[in-house]
Amino acid sequence: MADLGHFVGGKAVGNGRGRLADVFNPATGEVAARVALATASEVDQAVQNAKAAFPAWSRTPPLTRARVMFKYKELLEKNRETLARAIGAEHGKVMADAAGEVMRGIEVVEFACGIPHLLKGDFTENVGTNVDTYSMRQPLGVCVGITPFNFPAMVPMWMFPIAVACGNTFVLKPSERDPSTPLLLARLLLEAGAPAGVLNVVNGDKEAVDALLTHPDVAAISFVGSTPIAEYVYRTGTATGKRVQALGGAKNHMVVLPDADMDQATDALMGAAYGSAGERCMAISVAVAVGSAGDQLIARLAPRVRGLKIGPYTDPEAEMGPLVTKQAYDRVKGYVDTGVKEGAELVVDGRGLKLQGYEKGFFLGGCLFDRVRPEMRIYREEIFGPVLSVVRTPDYEQALGLVNAHEFGNGTAIFTRDGDAARDFASRAQIGMVGVNVPIPVPVAYHSFGGWKHSLFGDHHMHGAEGVRFYTRLKTITARWPKGIRAGAEFVIPTM
Repeated sequence: MADLGHFVGGKAVGNGRGRLADVFNPATGEVAARVALATASEVDQAVQNAKAAFPAWSRTPPLTRARVMFKYKELLEKNRETLARAIGAEHGKVMADAAGEVMRGIEVVEFACGIPHLLKGDFTENVGTNVDTYSMRQPLGVCVGITPFNFPAMVPMWMFPIAVACGNTFVLKPSERDPSTPLLLARLLLEAGAPAGVLNVVNGDKEAVDALLTHPDVAAISFVGSTPIAEYVYRTGTATGKRVQALGGAKNHMVVLPDADMDQATDALMGAAYGSAGERCMAISVAVAVGSAGDQLIARLAPRVRGLKIGPYTDPEAEMGPLVTKQAYDRVKGYVDTGVKEGAELVVDGRGLKLQGYEKGFFLGGCLFDRVRPEMRIYREEIFGPVLSVVRTPDYEQALGLVNAHEFGNGTAIFTRDGDAARDFASRAQIGMVGVNVPIPVPVAYHSFGGWKHSLFGDHHMHGAEGVRFYTRLKTITARWPKGIRAGAEFVIPTM
């Protein structure tokens, strides 16, 4: 059994010392490795390594940093299958899904390769007589990423490639449930030419998180996880003077109008609700069926959900894998139990699923509820599992009202052939990311990812131009050279 530690200052440290946590193979339920949980002292060691690396790295020309990103992209592509297998082994998602996750992360690295252009400032000649003004964007210092288990490659790569390309150094605290992938990402960046200390990885739990949130040498924190923790990270980090972006939970609705292509909508719901066992912050967990769409959707969805191909990530035919831990399995199953007690109609019950040879794995079959009401817990709360709730409304306005009334505002979608309805929905939905006949509207790398309401704490979304703005600060310089200096003191603001 492997003991996994941290990656600090360009080398592995902390293996097998102090507190350890089990890392499971979710398909078998067996412990596959143990990971060290960092102490505050070990966190400080990582921050100090990042701090020591910052002066030289921040002065490195952006073009040189971009060349490191180009080499990093090459290494990531070369190791794509290795990364995908590491994700599948510890998270459980099927290989095609894991490989797709790696590719979406690589796209952010591709974006970061253009950092010389993205850091360009503005210049204005003669804002006053012989006075010029120009602006520049400069790095912050030591930045931190705290990332969730469900995307151990993609979400970290939303953060550190842009932060590092901008000239910052970085400390990543990934989920302790699937730590192998982030450690591999860090080793590959070192191989690509980033100096030791530019990217450090500390594994850990709340002790490590709190040490990072309050560390005086940390300038900025990026977080993705549940809403209660996102709010805690935001409040704690900002209280200690840090720049914070904290992405929280979701309850993503997909509105289906009666004129939609029902086969297309059904395909979309299957992939968006049950892909990655529903363990996505952009998963569709509520289908809002308008008018006659409800009966049509249920008739199509029920046999498809019953026929889901479920298996370990090593099964090339599997469409859905297990949940990440036994605790996650118990929590999701508990929500299904609650939905039944609350009176929702459980059309497909996946609680009894058992796979031969994987009886101790954390597999839960797809679950489908109909006639779910807004006051039910299964509607209000984020389940984060393979559970789809169908809510019926008589008209479009009530469907839009449900979307806007929910406390979460991460993602939403509408399926329709009506361009007027789609345009109205995109404009009026109080949600950060909207899809039109696209079930999971995750923006590509050169746009930005983020929600509204209780799905985001902070002013900036992630990656894209928003990421560059978050990981840099603006400086504006106003200059006049001796030839243009006027005689005598000036006691007013110059206006010409």
